Amino acid sequence: MSNILLAVDGSDNSYRAAQECIKYAACMEASRVHLIYVADFAKAKNEVLHAGGREQLEAARRKRLAPVEALLQESQIPYVVHILHGDPAPVIVEFANEQKPDLVVVGSRGLNSLQEMVMGSVSHKVVKRVQAPVLVVK
Repeated sequence: MSNILLAVDGSDNSYRAAQECIKYAACMEASRVHLIYVADFAKAKNEVLHAGGREQLEAARRKRLAPVEALLQESQIPYVVHILHGDPAPVIVEFANEQKPDLVVVGSRGLNSLQEMVMGSVSHKVVKRVQAPVLVVK
């Protein structure tokens, strides 16, 4: 595995996903992690209203990625950050299918069956639509 896509949202679940991703990346010398964060349209409006400007907004998003970036740096895993915009599941799927990673790693919110049926989950949609192996971390 030389190309791993790690989708994060700043949550504890995505932090755990990053820890698992590092285990896989550490096994391969030439591996690179594509760290992807999707600025959700539903939440972006609120972020834009409270941000003082584009730089502050970008800094707030990067701050959510800081713990994961620190883990990757600490582990000396090469990575590239991609901040994308839109509905997270379709954006992650589209990006993954274009990049053709060897592995996609995502965290799971741990929805129960009813919640997942009603709302759907990003990880479930990614598993169904990405054309690569997907590791879902609880």
